[in-house]
Amino acid sequence: MKSNPTALVLAAIVVAGTAAAAVPASAAPAETAPTRCHTADLKAGFATGDDARPEMGQAKKQTQAYIWFTNRSGRTCTLSGFAGVDVVGAQKTDGTWSLARSSTKPEKITLGQGDTVDFSITLLPVAKSTPRKQKFVPATFLVTPPNETTHFTLKWPFGGQILKQDGATHPATYVNPVGR
Repeated sequence: MKSNPTALVLAAIVVAGTAAAAVPASAAPAETAPTRCHTADLKAGFATGDDARPEMGQAKKQTQAYIWFTNRSGRTCTLSGFAGVDVVGAQKTDGTWSLARSSTKPEKITLGQGDTVDFSITLLPVAKSTPRKQKFVPATFLVTPPNETTHFTLKWPFGGQILKQDGATHPATYVNPVGR
């Protein structure tokens, strides 16, 4: 019996095409989930718009300052948790204050290229007349993204002073999770 090479090649192509079409969608390669954002993927700064400025001129209630992270990488990444925030004081007696975390539960935030997310720092301002040993005058904030060890150095742009509670168990100045 004589075989027809053209027919065999054509049959092989048809069978191969059918086999490829029969592969279920679940067997297709899955997209990889975004990994966490690293410090090098981000830029950071204080939100300074009128609605974002903390009320540092009053001393009767807490106020919030906001810090933002923008994804400047070429990929999607995630942030989850609390940024580390160390405040360096302007007075010789201030030193550096590592802010406590709030009890608010963090959520996972996904940042596409160019996306921005912020977090708030709750502050308790005090009057200028408050004795020096009871007030902390912010100068610089060292801000470390969640799960990272490298920080951004941000100059405090709002002036004022906060009640010094760097040794308190539940201070009135603290950090909220990213996205809150």
